[in-house]
Amino acid sequence: MKHFSIGILWRVLLLVLAGLGLGYLVSRTPPNWMLVMMMLVVVFFLGNGLYTYVTSFNRKFVRFLESVRYSDFTIKFRADNVMGDTFQELNQQFNEVLMAFRQARAEKEANLQYLNAIVQHIGTGLITFDSAGGVNLVNNASLRMLDIYRLRQMSDLQETHPRLFEMLSHLETGVRELYISPQDQPLAVQGTTIQMRGTWVRIVALQNIGTELQQKEVEAWQNLTRVLRHEIMNSMTPIVSLVGTMRLIVNEDIEQNSENEEAVGDLKEALQTLEKRSQGMMKFVNAYRDFTTLPKPNMRTISVKELLQDVLQLLQADLTAAGVLSKMEVLPEQLTVMADADQLQQVLINLVKNALEAFREQPAPLIELQAYSTDNQKVTINVRDNGFGIEPEALEKIFIPFYTTKKTGSGIGLSLSRQILQQHNGQLVVNSEVNAGTVFSLVL
Repeated sequence: MKHFSIGILWRVLLLVLAGLGLGYLVSRTPPNWMLVMMMLVVVFFLGNGLYTYVTSFNRKFVRFLESVRYSDFTIKFRADNVMGDTFQELNQQFNEVLMAFRQARAEKEANLQYLNAIVQHIGTGLITFDSAGGVNLVNNASLRMLDIYRLRQMSDLQETHPRLFEMLSHLETGVRELYISPQDQPLAVQGTTIQMRGTWVRIVALQNIGTELQQKEVEAWQNLTRVLRHEIMNSMTPIVSLVGTMRLIVNEDIEQNSENEEAVGDLKEALQTLEKRSQGMMKFVNAYRDFTTLPKPNMRTISVKELLQDVLQLLQADLTAAGVLSKMEVLPEQLTVMADADQLQQVLINLVKNALEAFREQPAPLIELQAYSTDNQKVTINVRDNGFGIEPEALEKIFIPFYTTKKTGSGIGLSLSRQILQQHNGQLVVNSEVNAGTVFSLVL
């Protein structure tokens, strides 16, 4: 600014001197009109130079302010010194300020893209809407949970999710409520309200707590099973021991001293039956030991294709004997997953064996193992059969420990399989239709 002031000062001085000279020439008698005209031209050019010099700065400053106002940081000021060194320095300062604005905007846009990518890829559903019901943001997780493809107005939920719409209209800040979707997915709904740019905005979080509820259910069954097993074993152990003692007494004392052989034979048979039944009960109770003492998975990267091939190879004899065809598909073929290979193999073997028992005179029995990866980096392994299917009333109970529809079986296989998936931070879900088949899905 110092150089600019000096530039104005000497231009003003030259203009004043030119004005004084013009006045002097006009005051002479007679005036020399030729000199007067020449001096007028000089005064005009000096005045125009002063005006241009002053307004050049104003125009540059106005352009700079407009670029900032309208966020147009693409313009550049020529770094020349046509109007003097002052303007060269001024142009450089303007360009540096605009460059700083460009960098700040680029960083802001990068941060917004980064945050948007996080919001769109997290598993928690997020919805933000204003007081008029207009949706400002909805992420992919929310759309998946609600089974919709877009959400522009909250009123769009009235048709497909009327209870959720009513819940969100009166949801208090910090209060967590439970919503069961039409797909029977339990969703925890929690919201808060903030003020942004003078407008009140409500932020709602949706979280699928199906896995959490399943885990609580499994823990409850584990505790119950552990208590029952403990009490039954404590009761059966002395009975088995007492039966053994009684058999010894009968063999060594009563049988030798008694003349009633028929009665002794009946007693020995009764003790043998009692011992056999007691041991069977203890064996039955011990079958649930794995359910309550499942080891932690040894996580490592495994090939899904090799895992499925091993399962089919192990069960090939059973498949052939039952006359059931098998089919495997893995997309992509190099698909991998972090898991305990032995535990997942145990789950898949159990599911395939269950599928083998699902056929009732089907003309072309088929079991398919399918594996694929979804956009949210989850791996799904399906065990599909075209068997009889599962009755709706049984479908709701098949994961309950001790429940079984088979004549022989402990009813622990599916419960144990679901527990293994939960320890892998995954899910085991089932879809079945009578006379159409069943699909068990391992979601990891």
